[in-house]
Amino acid sequence: MKRRHLLLLLGSLPLLPLVATRAVAKDGVAPGAVEKLILSEEEWRKRLTPAQFHILREEGTERPDTSPLLHEKRKGTYVCVACDHPLFDSATKYDSKTGWPSFWDHLPNAFETKRDFKLIWPRTEYHCARCGGHHGHVFDDGPKPTGLRYCNNGVALKFVPAEG
Repeated sequence: MKRRHLLLLLGSLPLLPLVATRAVAKDGVAPGAVEKLILSEEEWRKRLTPAQFHILREEGTERPDTSPLLHEKRKGTYVCVACDHPLFDSATKYDSKTGWPSFWDHLPNAFETKRDFKLIWPRTEYHCARCGGHHGHVFDDGPKPTGLRYCNNGVALKFVPAEG
């Protein structure tokens, strides 16, 4: 199996609960699924800064080395700035030397993925499972144990420090 195929398989694992089950909980949401937050473009523009809107809703990319979260070292959780959905544990953050906050793994049910061909070669793009906001791309050049690098736009994240 090629690394590319393995990456596709690993990237699709968070979607497995949505595909593999037809069961529905009492609130109408499939077990393991994330309840969606759907807003109009106008509502998103009111909720987000222009930079956040560009990244999250228009699939933009921030300039490297511009996020204050790049140097965040405290314990805590990184959540989607648009909807507060938990995405990454700080224990999985590392310095990839790319200029964007990077993580070697994500929290369960954090993302949905799709293929992106904007730079000619295919990449795996990931979006918040709750609001659909674009966060970045996942690459197979990260550290062990996953070998993955979730390269995230810092403007799309909010850091919530651990209590205590």
